[in-house]
Amino acid sequence: MKTNMRWIKLMKNDIVDGEDVCVSLWVSGCNIRCPHCHNKSTWDFDQGAFFDQDLLIEIDQAISKNGIQRNFSVLGGEPLCKQNRHDVAIIVKHVREKFPTIKIFCWTGHVYENLVAENDDDLNVIFNNIDILIDGPYIDSQRDITLKLRGSTNQRILYNNGKGEFHE
Repeated sequence: MKTNMRWIKLMKNDIVDGEDVCVSLWVSGCNIRCPHCHNKSTWDFDQGAFFDQDLLIEIDQAISKNGIQRNFSVLGGEPLCKQNRHDVAIIVKHVREKFPTIKIFCWTGHVYENLVAENDDDLNVIFNNIDILIDGPYIDSQRDITLKLRGSTNQRILYNNGKGEFHE
């Protein structure tokens, strides 16, 4: 498996990033670099381990450990930057095929409509396999710690309509 993406952390019982209990993957690298970002330590594309088949196995085992299925979250860094999206597409497609009933979440600092305008095959795979997309850059002046799944009021929680298209 040829890969360029690196990942920093796999949290196997995350109760913060998603709904219910999730397995959460933090990918390396971000070129958006929002001021006062909560995950500034994930910006460097050269840190962490390379994505490989062993990570998929570890994700599978974590999602179904002890006979309890967990949801899956992809965060960063920036999962949908051009450097990461091919490997993120492989991961979310794999998870969706193996666990068709769980929810898959993805966070991005990009705005959904701008991503759609790119008409990128990897983004299309991602959008067809995730359930919930949290989009938009973090804006510190709009910070609100009471928001579900978001850090600032400009960010949106978007839901897949079953056709790979998202709405609030």
